Amino acid sequence: MATLEIRDLHVTVDTESGVKEILKGVDLTIRSGETHAIMGPNGSGKSTLAYSIAGHPKYTISSGSVTLDGENLLEMSVDERARAGLFLAMQYPVEVPGVSVSNFLRTAKTAVDGQAPKLRTWVKEVGTAMDKVQMDREFANRSVNEGFSGGEKKRHEIVQLELLNPKFAILDETDSGLDIDALRIVSEGVNRFSSQGDRGVLLITHYTRILRYIKPDFVHVFVAGRVAEQGGQELAERLEVEGYDRYVKAAAAATAGAEQSA
Repeated sequence: MATLEIRDLHVTVDTESGVKEILKGVDLTIRSGETHAIMGPNGSGKSTLAYSIAGHPKYTISSGSVTLDGENLLEMSVDERARAGLFLAMQYPVEVPGVSVSNFLRTAKTAVDGQAPKLRTWVKEVGTAMDKVQMDREFANRSVNEGFSGGEKKRHEIVQLELLNPKFAILDETDSGLDIDALRIVSEGVNRFSSQGDRGVLLITHYTRILRYIKPDFVHVFVAGRVAEQGGQELAERLEVEGYDRYVKAAAAATAGAEQSA
């Protein structure tokens, strides 16, 4: 069983007005076979958590730890984290003009596995992965995400997930910009991945609609850079009715109290 463990994680970012702390002590443990959903309002630090774990240079870890099976991820480069078993699906996948999807996928697979896949079997695997998300195989010859619709970009990320098969998938608002058909197809891809039993998922989302397709084992409410509450599927259902208002007010009151004490 693999374990991704986050302990007392504090993260800052440089802004025009100076250094700003975004994450203020996050604790989270994800094990093989578990699906965790992180929900919260805009600006609460959800994406910061995802990118910090993956190693984005914009974010500075001021304190805390992130380990995968006891190994310190924070001492690894981005590619080393990928080889250790991490995968990040971005909220806004970038376009890479001039690099075909097929070359991109094979290069990524080679980097993660340490050796190039055999071309004959690889072409078949790519085609099968694209078929599963109802993506025209002709997309393999197009530049990465260039001219892709939002749904096509997200389906392409599920193709990557299928082929790279990491230990842990961090999915940053994978449901963003999807219509109902694309949402179902993408969700089925995530469920195929997690159904292997030895894979973990950290799903970041604003809304409960994707949780109708992907059933989380744990739901975490993220507000003001911290986990404000944890529970199961019932917590997501409550958030659908109540929203985040009471958490936001509680966080604001706590901040005001701390400033007065200082």
